[in-house]
Amino acid sequence: MWHYFVMGIIFFGVGLSLHVFKWYFLISGYNTMSKEKKARVNTAGLGRLLGLYFYVNGGVLFLMGILQAVGAKTSMMPLFVFFGISTGYVLLKAQKYDGNLYDEHGKMRKGAWKQLALVVGIVVIIGCFVVVLLFFSAQATKVTFLEEGIEIHGIYGEIYTWDSMDHVALMEELPTIEKRTNGSALGSNLKGYFKTTEWGEVKMFVNTQEPPFVYLEMDDRVMVFNMDNAAETKETYRSILKKMSSGM
Repeated sequence: MWHYFVMGIIFFGVGLSLHVFKWYFLISGYNTMSKEKKARVNTAGLGRLLGLYFYVNGGVLFLMGILQAVGAKTSMMPLFVFFGISTGYVLLKAQKYDGNLYDEHGKMRKGAWKQLALVVGIVVIIGCFVVVLLFFSAQATKVTFLEEGIEIHGIYGEIYTWDSMDHVALMEELPTIEKRTNGSALGSNLKGYFKTTEWGEVKMFVNTQEPPFVYLEMDDRVMVFNMDNAAETKETYRSILKKMSSGM
């Protein structure tokens, strides 16, 4: 919770520095420009744009902190998506304030396309990252049975060996989740590490709307997962239990 407020304060501080105090030396690339190039940059307009960007994102961070403070279940995925979209928009929008790219008639200067191509490339990379993160976070858990253990596929996945497994159980309810420590939460799909009230840190690959859940305890750590539907989850649990019972 508090980290959202701290980040929000930092964002507001940077926004004020650019917009109100006009600390344009904070703008990446501006401080290294020659005096001639600096004179062509509309610093007032660029400062307002960047200030608004930091105010809005700071406000979103504060909102996330408030929601967690009142006990609401929150997901960082909308925050990542909003941050990615707003960052891409600002990167593109900021170019109009750079007179080194466009002359006084709005025409692109010679060679300016190289800088624009770099910016567009960064925006495309950000967009692809967001799309890929959304795609993999929304995927149902896939499990493969191997000779040495089971493999959980996808983001945060790994191989869990049979000899590391101490206990397996089938549960209808998840432990109480206090916060995500390192993972993704897209709607009911949770993947990664989460701090729980009952068991401390737990690694999860679950759709919270599709009980039951397989509880797997190994070497002083806990992993919980479920499959695309209840029948598949129960069948996977029985297969794991059979392997463990056979001493593999």
